[in-house]
Amino acid sequence: MKYKRLGSTGLVVSRVSLGMMSYGSPGWQAWVLPKQEARRFVQQALDAGVNTFDTADFYSIGESENALGDAIHDLGVRHEVVLASKVGLPMSAAPNGGGLSKKHVLASLDASLRRLRTDYLDLYQLHRFDPHTPIDETLDALDIAVRAGKVLYAGASNFSTAQIAPAVFANRWRPAPPLASMQVQYNLLYREEERDMLPLCRDNGIGVIVYSPLARGWLTRNPRQVASMTEREALRAKSDRKAEQLYGSIENAAVLAAVHAIAQERGVTPARIALAWLHAQPAVSTVLCGALEPQHLTEALAAVDLELSADECRRLEEPYVPQAVKDDAFAAVKASAGNDDSHSSK
Repeated sequence: MKYKRLGSTGLVVSRVSLGMMSYGSPGWQAWVLPKQEARRFVQQALDAGVNTFDTADFYSIGESENALGDAIHDLGVRHEVVLASKVGLPMSAAPNGGGLSKKHVLASLDASLRRLRTDYLDLYQLHRFDPHTPIDETLDALDIAVRAGKVLYAGASNFSTAQIAPAVFANRWRPAPPLASMQVQYNLLYREEERDMLPLCRDNGIGVIVYSPLARGWLTRNPRQVASMTEREALRAKSDRKAEQLYGSIENAAVLAAVHAIAQERGVTPARIALAWLHAQPAVSTVLCGALEPQHLTEALAAVDLELSADECRRLEEPYVPQAVKDDAFAAVKASAGNDDSHSSK
């Protein structure tokens, strides 16, 4: 495994992080593995040198955090790993059941710590922009959490550059923890973060965590051609409304052709080529792997050591057509997830 500092912080993260959204409750998303399955993937990751694990309270309505917390506790490796979680997406239909208010952030943090069986989080991320809460109020909550020792580093995810800029510069005029990381959707089929988010992160020492590195499967295969998929992969492809909304345009075809051509020349999988391209991007600190099968993690790990030539990178990048900035497709996720009023007591 190779490692990199998270932005300008002293925190060292593995170039591959295990994304824990895949484990929790199939009742939340049909393709999710039961939480007891998480331990073998966590063990596989640890054996390979992965030290960073990313989850969120929203995933399986807390069951993903439970799965990660149990695995890390049972394996006795808490102080060897970087635990990252997120806050802000709705946990219930209650008036304060979501968002980034001080009330919800601090209450959710305590709940996450209980589920993760720890007294601190290495990285606590704002999951999504909240248009109803002033960013200063949210920063107050993060400042309280950091000063209390419950959070070591603060980060964000799914913000536009304009939405996050006030938080990036806030500590210049008020008490606020500096942002250590930004989690972005970034891959060969969606590179719009190169416009201004990645330069903002680079210029301000903010580490970049990549999610959807394989465009939710589109970079490795056509999700509608399920014959060659495992049962779990096919189930996700059929029910992934977010993938349908974000990927699969005509413009994607030329990029896919380049990925598959170079993969054939190299004698490796398309996934390994697409991931290796991300590791070649200087701004990227770590890439999330959401493994449903052991080979998913194996491929992600192998990509760290695959170095692409300048010509191969050019061939991969050249077909890309700039597109409108996409949102995080949360409405599609919510529509397909089991986040309903029955969870309001959790």
